[in-house]
Amino acid sequence: MSVRIIDLYERYHFALWEEGSHKENVHSFLSQIDQFMILKSKSDFDDDLVYDLIKYYREMKNSNATINRKLAAFYKILRKAERSGLISRLPAYVRLPEKNARVRFLTRDEEHMLVGKLSSRDPVYGGLCVFLIDTGARVGEALGLKHGDVHNGRATFWITKSGRSRTVPLTDRAVSALADQARQPGGPFHGVAYQKFLYHWNAVKRDMGLKDDAQFVPHMLRHTCASRLVQAGIDLRRVQAFLGHQTIQMTLRYAHLATDDLDQCVIALDRVNAKNERPGPCKHDGNKKPATVAAAREATTAAKRPAHAN
Repeated sequence: MSVRIIDLYERYHFALWEEGSHKENVHSFLSQIDQFMILKSKSDFDDDLVYDLIKYYREMKNSNATINRKLAAFYKILRKAERSGLISRLPAYVRLPEKNARVRFLTRDEEHMLVGKLSSRDPVYGGLCVFLIDTGARVGEALGLKHGDVHNGRATFWITKSGRSRTVPLTDRAVSALADQARQPGGPFHGVAYQKFLYHWNAVKRDMGLKDDAQFVPHMLRHTCASRLVQAGIDLRRVQAFLGHQTIQMTLRYAHLATDDLDQCVIALDRVNAKNERPGPCKHDGNKKPATVAAAREATTAAKRPAHAN
């Protein structure tokens, strides 16, 4: 074999991936592909290799989403090798369709109950939940936050899944949650042991009668933040930047929640219909129903729209 994928990783990993759990996963993916190529006596990075890998992963019961992540690491390092002249051509790019899974997020009543019950066990747990909801941070990002990372009403997360730092403005609730932990050495949530937090989370989950809800996990707090931003009318590009999503496709999972945007479409159609049905200048028609319906719908939409988002 003239070029091995694992050799390419050793050559380029420092330039392509930041240190962290994501890079460790990439190393695992590429090592797996390397061993597959050896066992199957494959030496060419061609289309057939990609299709054989997909077949192999499906036999391993990998989901399409998991296969896409593995192939993404594979394509990324091959693009670098092609630019460096180590391989002559790239294989065909394949992205498998992924299921549009249901996104679970907290209702206001669930949030009130969850935060209250966790706070009764340890106030820092309740504060952590509020902070995660209002910043969209991952649990690991919040636990790694240092006091010096918070200034001028903003928090900078340096330990992120993508390896890229992210700075977000803080709501009043998030500022209060941090202030409550101002005396904690190192960082506001450095005293939280994740496994202990998860133990109490699951205990509260049972108390709330949600024991069988597989999606009721701490990461749901990040979904809650994203959902509320979209429902408040924030455009998806800003939501993407706020959450630190690497691609807009990740943010599109929440697009269906932008109900006000769709209401605006109906209002526009009602206006067009009313205009087309309006009598000529020489006639008088007292029927104002289309305009009235449009106005009523517009008023209803405006009443539903929140004044501001937390």
